[in-house]
Amino acid sequence: MENWLIRIVALFCAAGTAGLLWTFGVFVVVPWREGRLFSLNGAELQILGASLVLGLVAAWGALHVFALADRAGRPGLYAAIRVVLIVVWFAAMAGGVSWTLGRIA
Repeated sequence: MENWLIRIVALFCAAGTAGLLWTFGVFVVVPWREGRLFSLNGAELQILGASLVLGLVAAWGALHVFALADRAGRPGLYAAIRVVLIVVWFAAMAGGVSWTLGRIA
């Protein structure tokens, strides 16, 4: 029972990570398309930086919380969860980019 509670908490962290990385993907499109990705104003830098840095920290936390439940007892399951989560997080970021590109074009 205890491992399932740990996994549920880790899934909440993983969902938050996906949301933060999706937000990063949404907000990175406009400066990227305008060719001013390296000359952002303060508000854009804050939005992009906060969503990316907090998303990476939440991802690190989610993987470590999953490790509490599965790394010692079932290392194969832990490795599979890591791969799936990393693919899902990259897909969330790409989904944010494609969603915004669909709205702009």
